[in-house]
Amino acid sequence: MAVNPDFWAELALLAVGVCWLAFGAILVIGKRQAVGTEKKRDLKSHAGFAMQGLAYALCFALPRPYLSPFLPVSKPGEIILTAMTIAIASVSVLFCYSAARTLGKQWALVARVIEGHDLITSGPYAVVRNPIYLAMLGMLLATGLASTRWQVLLGALVIFQIGTAIRIRSEERILREAFGIKFDEYARRVPAFLPRIV
Repeated sequence: MAVNPDFWAELALLAVGVCWLAFGAILVIGKRQAVGTEKKRDLKSHAGFAMQGLAYALCFALPRPYLSPFLPVSKPGEIILTAMTIAIASVSVLFCYSAARTLGKQWALVARVIEGHDLITSGPYAVVRNPIYLAMLGMLLATGLASTRWQVLLGALVIFQIGTAIRIRSEERILREAFGIKFDEYARRVPAFLPRIV
């Protein structure tokens, strides 16, 4: 039985679309569960948030021709690329879910500290200090692999990294103010964004 020549590209697009729905649901539910009296907020993180959004917009607004390959690869290469795309998107959704669940009421879209804020260092926060940003990077990468040209994805990754660096600096500044040496010790043990490969 012959497989439709567009099957793998369609499968990657469908899987990434489903993962985006799940990712969005996690963010909406997380926002609804976030409570607490805000003690401190850093508005500089909005600039980073905007840059991350721009990176996603590039991938969505500049798609490659429908169902054309990300790179010229053989049929086995196309299957491997599709499997890799689906795996990246799926793991990103699971990592985001785990991080949002671990944060609970402290979850927020922008940098803030609430009354009674705890420094979370367990679950995905034992792997990286900013697991939701790592999950967002995974979703950007999967989206680019499924729908845009490699040149656009490369530019989007650079913009995303700049935005993420702004957000991490902003958030970690207020966490350092709130937790002092406890945060410094945590930062020495756990990388900010990309996990250590040991």
